[in-house]
Amino acid sequence: MNVSTSAGFVDALRAWVEAVMHRSMHGFLAYAKKNNLSMSQLGALMHVHRSGACGVSDISDDLGITNAAVSQMLDRLVDGNLVIREEDPADRRSKRIELTDQGSEILRGAMELRQRWFQGLADSLSDEERADSLATLKLLTEHTVDLEDFLS
Repeated sequence: MNVSTSAGFVDALRAWVEAVMHRSMHGFLAYAKKNNLSMSQLGALMHVHRSGACGVSDISDDLGITNAAVSQMLDRLVDGNLVIREEDPADRRSKRIELTDQGSEILRGAMELRQRWFQGLADSLSDEERADSLATLKLLTEHTVDLEDFLS
């Protein structure tokens, strides 16, 4: 494969992302299933974790699903004692969503599983391969952040 051309680089990058997503998500999906969670529910938990207390529309916007779908999902997460839904003191018409201790624990387990996969990948590389990859990953991360702003 000729990576000196943009198309060659894009092909290599696509293949790498597909492999990483497939391999790293396999255990993540099994963990969600074991805990009776859908990927959308896990995504909602992650959003609440990142945001702290948030509203239904915040989760809806992040996951790209309707407020009604998020509300139904939240009903199941509330029933499972993974989130609490309370009246927002700033706007009594709105609801504020927060993680429970059990929700935080479930999410911590999912993130630890993913971290162990990344550690396994790092451990499979030689010291030289890790050093070579580090500079490239930092560069790609920097450009990814810049591109995110560009595409917004």
